[in-house]
Amino acid sequence: MSDSPEPTNETPAKAPRPKPEKVKEPAVEELPFNEFIPNHYLPALSKAMEKRGITDLTLNFSDRQVQGKWANGLRSFVVYFAKEDINAQKAFACADFGKTPSTIEPFLVDERKSTLDLLVFAVIQRLNAQKWLMPN
Repeated sequence: MSDSPEPTNETPAKAPRPKPEKVKEPAVEELPFNEFIPNHYLPALSKAMEKRGITDLTLNFSDRQVQGKWANGLRSFVVYFAKEDINAQKAFACADFGKTPSTIEPFLVDERKSTLDLLVFAVIQRLNAQKWLMPN
């Protein structure tokens, strides 16, 4: 009788390998503001307007403002961002007959977190409320 353990034919269990952590790509909304707007928001907004038959839309981004014009410049809108943050306060203005947008209204004030889809949807919804995208 010995104090040594008896030999067994079982191989020692291998410890499970830790799974490599997948590096999660940041959501487009987490990109820096000045990268998100021109590279993601403007193309998505343009595509959404195109789906509604607006083919001559021109979009510009400067000074935290997204400006859109179509119908030979007769219709226009502006989305204002208070800060370089898509979740900050936003405002909206639109004008017809080539005039400068003058009435500024709050935009997406109840939303805590803005997503790309929400920002696009809200502009489309607001322009549709003007009866600019679809007939009554």
